[in-house]
Amino acid sequence: MLDYNEFSQSELNKLIPIQDRFKEKYKIDSFSNWFYDDDLKIIRLYNDDKHEIFFKYIPIGTYSLKSETWMWIWFNNDENNAETFKIKNFGLENNYRKLYEGTFPSDIYDGWELLAISFNILDGIGVYTLNTENLNYYLLLIENLNSENDSAVKILKQQVLHCPNHGLQRKAFVCQHLNLEKPVGFIEAFDTYPKMELEDDEDLQAWCNDCENIRRKYNGWNEESEQYAQIKLICENCYFEIKNINQ
Repeated sequence: MLDYNEFSQSELNKLIPIQDRFKEKYKIDSFSNWFYDDDLKIIRLYNDDKHEIFFKYIPIGTYSLKSETWMWIWFNNDENNAETFKIKNFGLENNYRKLYEGTFPSDIYDGWELLAISFNILDGIGVYTLNTENLNYYLLLIENLNSENDSAVKILKQQVLHCPNHGLQRKAFVCQHLNLEKPVGFIEAFDTYPKMELEDDEDLQAWCNDCENIRRKYNGWNEESEQYAQIKLICENCYFEIKNINQ
């Protein structure tokens, strides 16, 4: 059995030509912007001319530029990332410490080796790194998505509102009385759940019990009932936080 350094270098050497072909096929280096949704596990690469491409991904880990440490995504015990435990188990079976320790002192080169190892274990089609001021995010790309037919891509494209707490999200509308402090009831235009697929003419809409009484008094939404409700714009994540408290 190869020791870890030999093994990791071997996996990196395998990945390099595969990644080169992947980059050429999808013209990855031609995109100047990125946006990702960690709930949908989709990354969008795009240019200002609206040329774009979408990939399904598995988050692998992060490298902290400040503390110079690596952290595996499975270290957070997130069930949504349970598939990455295959990497940890492989490390335990082969006594490769860097694969089964959740976080450890590292450097930027470790990240690429760990990404290469993950590529083989989890059957990727390519890899991508997101470099921010403090963290580098390492993603394993597993599927190129059809932007016309994929429902998750449609949801991603609807994210047009920038929330100071949740970043780029889909828009939602609630009455002025709904908040995160005092339950006041929660009436919806239709039953909802997070990241549900919406038609182009649909929005997440909710109002409190008092607004529902006023709405019925005036036979629906009109100038009088809307004046009482004072509908405000929020993001989807805020909407479901409010829903959880007010139901």
